[in-house]
This record gives sequence, C-alpha cells and structure tokens, in this order.
Amino acid sequence: MNSNLTEDQLTLLVIKHLKEGKKTEFQQLIDELHPYDMAAIYRNLPQKHQTRFLIHLSIPILTDMIQELESDEQMAVLKKVGKDRTRKVLDDMDNDDLASLLDDMSPENIKLFLSGMKKEESSIIESMMSYPPETAGRLMTNRFVWIKDSYTVREAVEKLKTFAEFAETINYLYVIDDEKKLVGVVSYRDMLMADTHEKIADVMYARVISAGVYMDQEEIARLIERYDFLAIPVVDDDGVLIGIVTFDDIIDVVIQEANEDIEKLSASGKSIDFDTKAGVAAFRRLPWLVLLLFIGLVSGSIISGFENTLNQVVALTYFMPMISGMTGNTGTQSLAVVVRGLASRDIDMKTVLALIMREFGVGLIIGAVCGVLIFFIAFFWQGSAVLGFVVSASLLLTLIIGTLAGTIIPLVLYKMNVDPAVASGPLITTINDIFSLITYFTIASWFLTQLL
Repeated sequence: MNSNLTEDQLTLLVIKHLKEGKKTEFQQLIDELHPYDMAAIYRNLPQKHQTRFLIHLSIPILTDMIQELESDEQMAVLKKVGKDRTRKVLDDMDNDDLASLLDDMSPENIKLFLSGMKKEESSIIESMMSYPPETAGRLMTNRFVWIKDSYTVREAVEKLKTFAEFAETINYLYVIDDEKKLVGVVSYRDMLMADTHEKIADVMYARVISAGVYMDQEEIARLIERYDFLAIPVVDDDGVLIGIVTFDDIIDVVIQEANEDIEKLSASGKSIDFDTKAGVAAFRRLPWLVLLLFIGLVSGSIISGFENTLNQVVALTYFMPMISGMTGNTGTQSLAVVVRGLASRDIDMKTVLALIMREFGVGLIIGAVCGVLIFFIAFFWQGSAVLGFVVSASLLLTLIIGTLAGTIIPLVLYKMNVDPAVASGPLITTINDIFSLITYFTIASWFLTQLL
C-alpha cells in the first residue's frame, strides 16, 4: 500500500498517526516497512516525536530497527525507551550486533548493561567479547540450528520448525556428534528431497568448510566468496561448533575493510567522514602529509641540481609537470590493482612474478603510446625533434618505473606482513616524482648539446 511513498511522505504519515492517536493505522504502516526504512524515518522525525514513535514499537520490531542504526544512535534510543524495554531489546538483539555496540562502552557500562540481561544471553556476549576484534569469535552468532548425526530427517525437520524464528538462517543445518564437534552440514533442500526415515548421517556432507574462532574477518570473507556460502560455521580449537558467521555480517566486513583501505590509500590514516570536524580531519591527515612534504623537498633538490640544464633549455620546464604527473598516476593505478588483488586472493611467488611481468608490459605499452604522442606534440610545439625525443624517451621510462613501483612496493610490504594499503597513493606519487625528475633531467643532460 505504501510502496510508492517517499521517505519524507512516510515520515509525515507517521507523525499524522501519532498526533491523531491512530494506533491501528500506525501499526499497519510499521508492519509494511523494512527495519532500514524505520531507522530512516526515526532519524527524520522531530525530536518531540521520536520517543512516542519508539514507545509504539513492539520489542521485536524495535530490536530490528535499532540494529540498523549507528552505535551512538543505538545508545540514544536505549536511553529513551527506559530500563525495562532496554533489557528486553538487549536480550533480543543478535549477538554480534550487541557485542559491536558494547565495544564502544567503558567496562563499567558494559557490566551495567550485561547485569540487566538474561544470564544465558549475557554469558554468551561475555564469551564473544573475550575474542580479539575482527575475528570469527566477535562476528559469530549462536542463533543457528544444529542437529545430531543420529537424528532422522523427520526429527531434524521438527527441530527446524521449533527453532526457525530463533535462527538467523535456516538454509543450512549443522551436524554435531555427541561431543558437540562439527561433523557435517545438510541443507534444507537436501532434507526436503530425502526420505523422512533416513539418518542425517547418510544425507549430510561430511566435508565441512569452517572457520576457526580466531580466524581474521578478511579470511572469512574470502572463504564465503570462494564457496558462495550464505553462512559459515565457527569452531573452537577442539572442533566444537560454537557459532556461525552469516553473509550479511560479511557484507559489513567487506565495506569496513574497503573503507579502511581507501583511508590508507588517501593517506588519511583514520576514519574521516562528512561529519568529522575540520580540526580533527586536519590532524588525522597531517602526519602523512608532513612526511610527504619532506620527501617532496628531494624533488626540489633534484631540480636545483640540474639548474644549469634548465637555464640553457628553458623549454624543458614545460614538460616537467606532465612527466611527474603521468608517472604518479600510473603508479597509483597499479597500487590500486595490487591492493585489491591482495584482498581477494592468495599470493605465491609464481603469481607475484606473473603480476610484475604483466605490469611491466602494461607500463611499456602505455609508455610507448604516450611517448609517441608527446614526441609529435613537442616537435610541432617547439620545433625540435631532439626535444621531442628527450621528452618521449623520458616519459616511456618513467611510466615503466611508475607502474613497477606501484606494483612492487605493496607486494614487498605484504611479504613483510605490513598492510599493503599503507603504501598510499600520495607516497607512491611522491616517490615516482623523484624517479621521473632524475630520469628526465639525466636524459636531457645527455643530449644538452643537441638541444642548444
């Protein structure tokens, strides 16, 4: 009924129902909305209507909506709904979302929040928070359906029906033995196709891909991408099944990791968004930029070292920005390709050598094409074939150097167990500026007599 209404129209409709006390119409509207849309409406509501809006939401709906908000917004909502509803919401929240919320709290506040929860739920959260950040243990949820290998298909289906609302996903059922160790997995589809009297042990897949509880979240993302899973089981060091990581959580991980890499590639270092204050954003960028400033001074010293060459052939200065700019651009392009590749696949020596040779070929082709173009531009502009040759030869060599630098530097950092994204674009550009100027002026010096 409301599928064609805009976000603003839905917000106005909510306000109208709240003002007029139309609880039935309000509930019908809410029942049709996705939690994300409810969160958007909540943000758009004037302050005076937000609390009334929250009061009219049932605990399950309120919980779903809260999980679509940022952590600071979640805390603001919990303060508005009161202690009793807060306790119920915390008990109802997905384990991983609740652990993420508590991450931003002080130990005292964490203890306070957990004390108001059911003992079973608080124990699970405490256990999850004992694992390092960005690992399977922090991402997993215990809301999944497990069955024993001794069950029949009928018994498994009955259990699935009982716990379907509790589970985050029912696409897979994970099979354990009497010691609670993971021994197999069976899909809901496989059970539908099987005879109800068959044993689960005869229907399940015994070769199970699982994640160790300390596995890094990026590696989990690779596993899910590689095998097209909707969820992946998490086991402890003894092989005991303790949770699952679902696809929706991995999407959040991929976005988070991508944002972190972009921040590093741009040399901002820490998170900066639209809401970050100018002073904070400036100080987060300054360390890298100050370092690059001093490295950039090397470029100035190179130019001063070839001052005599420049004084004799002023036309060389026309092409300096183009040479250094093109070199930096190709290096940044290669850097982006390598960082993206390292995040999505395993790297061995054969792959590294193939990548370096490929990027050398790329640099050679790009350099040759751009070199020919700049030769004719320099020749017709300045009327000097020698100047055209110097500029084109310099551009060819510097583009090859820039491409290789953008490829090799992140690979070296990767082998040194350093995040390759820290080889940021500005750093690559600055280093390539130095190489390009040295190459350009060295070649120009060799042909100085012909240029005069």
